[in-house]
Order: sequence, then C-alpha cells, then structure tokens
Amino acid sequence: SNFVYRARRPFHPERFWALLNQEWKGVLRSKGFFWLATRNDVTGTLSQAGGVCRHGPAGTWWAALPREEWPQDAELEKEIAADWQGDLDDPSVGDRRQELVMIGVDLERDAWRAKLDACLLNDAEYAAGPQAWLGYADPFPSWELDDDDHDHDHGDHDEIVHRPD
Repeated sequence: SNFVYRARRPFHPERFWALLNQEWKGVLRSKGFFWLATRNDVTGTLSQAGGVCRHGPAGTWWAALPREEWPQDAELEKEIAADWQGDLDDPSVGDRRQELVMIGVDLERDAWRAKLDACLLNDAEYAAGPQAWLGYADPFPSWELDDDDHDHDHGDHDEIVHRPD
C-alpha cells in the first residue's frame, strides 16, 4: 500500500529528526520533499529504503527567490504556479510544503499521518513566524548549497541515517 503525505506548514526540526530516527514499521520506501522551519529557504529531500534514510538539501524553494530569478518560460512558470499556495506575489508559503510518498506493507495511513502531523509546527509556533523559527534547535547537519543550486536538483550533501530494525 502507499499514500502521499502533504502539508503546508513546516516541520519542527527536533520533532521531525526524532521521527526520522525511529523505526518505520511497515514502511519499505519513502521519498519526497520537506520544509523545515529553521531552513525556510531550502527544500529538504528525503529518500528512505528499508533501514537506510538519506536526507539533505534539494535546492532553494522558488518562494525564497526574487521573481526575476525565476525561469523566463511560460510552461515552467505554470508548473511553479501549480505548486504555489495563494497568490504568486505572496511568497510567505508559496511552493514550500511537505510532500512525502510512503510505500509499505499494511501501512497504517492514519497513524502515519498523525506521526507526521505531530512534527508540524503547532498553531502558536506557526503564528510566531519565520524569524522566531530560526531560534528552534535544529539537529540536522548543515546544508551547504552552491550558488547554482536554485534548480531543485538533489545535492551531494545527503545525510544517511541507519534506523534500528
């Protein structure tokens, strides 16, 4: 079975880190993009198979870039707009999101949704805004991006976590 987890709030880095380092019972594979509150400009990428989990930077969210740095191509702008929350002139959320595909055996979708939802910023944390989010403890390793990492390509900076079996 499989499902796609989607949310438009950032993960609290400590809570998401703790979840990544637990056993993922029934999950054979997961992959996708994530948004950490402490890294509002950088897209995180997740790739997990069995007990091995890789995560790292995937590039810069379009919402974090000045509009003049966007591709000057109508089709690409349509793709960006399709992933955008709200007006294209409002970069507060923009294309930032959680989008994780989980594949497994007898996946308990509701339980997994609840686990991932628990990693999201709560209402008070979210209301505090991006400046306050920078003060949250962040156990993830540093994500270094090259100047040309604006194209959402996966970087060479992945961190590998081996989960207990």
